Amino acid sequence: MTIEPTRPPTGRVMALDLGEKRIGVALSDTTRTIAAAHSVIARKSRAEDAARYAHLIAEHHIALLVVGLPITLSGTEGQRAAWVRDYAADLERQLGVPIVFWDESLTTMEAEAALRAQGRRGRKLKERVDAVAAAVILQSYLDAQRGAAYDDI
Repeated sequence: MTIEPTRPPTGRVMALDLGEKRIGVALSDTTRTIAAAHSVIARKSRAEDAARYAHLIAEHHIALLVVGLPITLSGTEGQRAAWVRDYAADLERQLGVPIVFWDESLTTMEAEAALRAQGRRGRKLKERVDAVAAAVILQSYLDAQRGAAYDDI
């Protein structure tokens, strides 16, 4: 879990769960309390992906981007994490929005379990799992930030 010291204190937050074929997107409410699954984007090129993120950032007045970082169960970063960091560095240059990384370990499994509990199976589950995983990442980040704010009191 990496929290950057330059994160804006206010404004909505968007989270990305980067996959090889699909990108899950989640958004916070304006108070940074609740995360909600937003959409799943089919990956194209980095430039096309960034253009779609830029549209969402402008439309929803996003002040911060949280990117899920794949950390192994042993707590290390592997080749996939290096790719995510490189992808995010490109995004930060193109979008001008601060980016923080947040551990995404087991979020897809948690998202699948939540969708199954709602009765979703097969194709309906697969269509939403990446967006729900992004919401799990974002909610974890928001909860940790709220907890850190209480620690300062």
